[in-house]
Amino acid sequence: MPVFREVLAHAAATPHRAAVRYGDTTRSYAQLARDAERARPDVKPGTLVPLPDGDPVAQLTGLLAADAAGAVPLACDPSWRPEHRRALLEPLPDVVDEAGAHDLAWAGFTSGSTGRPRVVVRSRSSWTGSFTATSRLTGVTADDTVLVPGALSWSLTAFAAAHALAAGATVRLTGDWSEPSLRAALPSCDVVHLVPHRLAAVLDARPERLRTAVVGGAALGTALRGRAADAGIGVVAYYGATELSFVAADPDGAGLRPFDRVEIELRAGEVWVRSPWLAHGYLGDGGPLRRDGDGWATVGDLAEPGEPLVLRGRGDGAILTGGATVVPEDVEAVLAAVPGVAGVVVVGVPHPGLGQVVAAVVQGDGVRRATLEAAARAGLAPSQRPRRWSAVDELPRTSSGKPARALVADLPTRPLR
Repeated sequence: MPVFREVLAHAAATPHRAAVRYGDTTRSYAQLARDAERARPDVKPGTLVPLPDGDPVAQLTGLLAADAAGAVPLACDPSWRPEHRRALLEPLPDVVDEAGAHDLAWAGFTSGSTGRPRVVVRSRSSWTGSFTATSRLTGVTADDTVLVPGALSWSLTAFAAAHALAAGATVRLTGDWSEPSLRAALPSCDVVHLVPHRLAAVLDARPERLRTAVVGGAALGTALRGRAADAGIGVVAYYGATELSFVAADPDGAGLRPFDRVEIELRAGEVWVRSPWLAHGYLGDGGPLRRDGDGWATVGDLAEPGEPLVLRGRGDGAILTGGATVVPEDVEAVLAAVPGVAGVVVVGVPHPGLGQVVAAVVQGDGVRRATLEAAARAGLAPSQRPRRWSAVDELPRTSSGKPARALVADLPTRPLR
């Protein structure tokens, strides 16, 4: 969390200004700085510090405390079961940045199942360097209250909170994406960070004070932008990835254009990016991030040629659902271990609010949906769990014997019961 020094500066200049609110809890900048200083871990710089479960204020304080120590905070999803959390953390090294050589400041999970942790790490400058451009884009100032729903384990959420604190604004946390939490917090907020499927709920609430909705994580439909405009709410949509940070933004409905200091290049339809905002890389197992020798990187997203940027999903079959990236192989590995499953293919299917949802196509005699759902709850994060289930008599196979994912869409299926 690369903002501890900014919090200290705000604590000195405006000690009584509210820094963070969650439910009935409020911490001023002076209190937040004091609490983070007291919680500073006694570790070497570059040490990976998994944050304890707790309310969002405690997690945010822990992030700042780790930053104060020069450590690398790792926020875990509070919805994970203890055994899932242990399986993700055990393979990770204790020290990830020897002597601060890379100035790493944040680590977060982007996808992965029980046996395949996928943790992205980034430098301080890859976030703080973009704060000025983000302020111009969103209009956030020290006079604003910024609603940041969701868990701080998301890069979207963690960045939004970090930027708001650096600006001296008040961060309003909810800890989840539930509609009741949003509705309760909205009346006091000027700006909100969202994924598209929650923008409709915000508009339904008719917030009088809200000025701007910053929307990322999936494509935003023109109908929602039009509804927001009718309500007097500006919408800033953007495209990015945990590994790439901001790539392109659309503040006016004219389409996605490159974010500040970002170069975009299409190679055979694949989006490649070069910018100062790229993440450092992964801990543990690798992921979709690829680089070339000239500073360009990609996560495999596809786009139409021309400008503005029009995205067409992931070339590797990754599923973008409600702002989360789900790798099909991670889900398949958990479901394939269920007794009786002879084969399984996981795909994304369109959804009007979430962009896509996870769907599983299963081959196996006598396999029950309830059994598979139990396995998914035990071994997968909420975003990875299939929402739709279907069965087939025989999955198509490649020459190597693997299920042929590209052919599944044309198969006759039946509901899995």
